[in-house]
Amino acid sequence: MNNEITIREAVKNDVPVLLQHEQEVVKAERPMDATIRKSGVNYYDLNALMENPRATLMVACDGDKIVATGYALEKQARPYLDHETYAYLGFMYTDPDYRGRGINGKIVEALQHWAMNIGLTEIRLHVYEENEPAIKAYEKKGFKRHMIEMRLRTES
Repeated sequence: MNNEITIREAVKNDVPVLLQHEQEVVKAERPMDATIRKSGVNYYDLNALMENPRATLMVACDGDKIVATGYALEKQARPYLDHETYAYLGFMYTDPDYRGRGINGKIVEALQHWAMNIGLTEIRLHVYEENEPAIKAYEKKGFKRHMIEMRLRTES
C-alpha cells in the first residue's frame, strides 16, 4: 500500500474495475434492503456519467489500483426549494482494506469542489439508516441528517 492516494476523474479504461466495485456496493446494501433483486443488479450507467458534462465520476488510486469511487450528478430540485439544481452524490465506495484512512473524505472533497466550480451550492446523498459508519463519515464532512424515507410493503 502506497501512502500517497491520488484522486482523479474516471476514464473508460476504469470501467471493468468500477463494475466490480458497483457489485460490492450492491452486496453491502442487500442486507439493509430486502427489496434489492437477488441478481442482475446494476445501480449506475457509468458510461453515461462519464460522458455527462453535468456529472463527474471520481476515483481514488493507490498507485494504479482504484481503491475508492464516487460521483456527483447535477439534478433538478423540487420547485419549492431555494435552489433550482443540486449535486447528488452516489457510488460512494471504498475498498475494505483502505477504509478508515479518510479516502472517502477526499473523494467527497473532490466532488464538492466540482459542484462549486459549476455553481452548485446544495449537495445531497442517500444513505441507509443502518449504515452508521457511512453516516458518521458524511457527518464528519459537514452533512446533516435531513429526511427519513418511509416504506410499506403490501401484499397483493
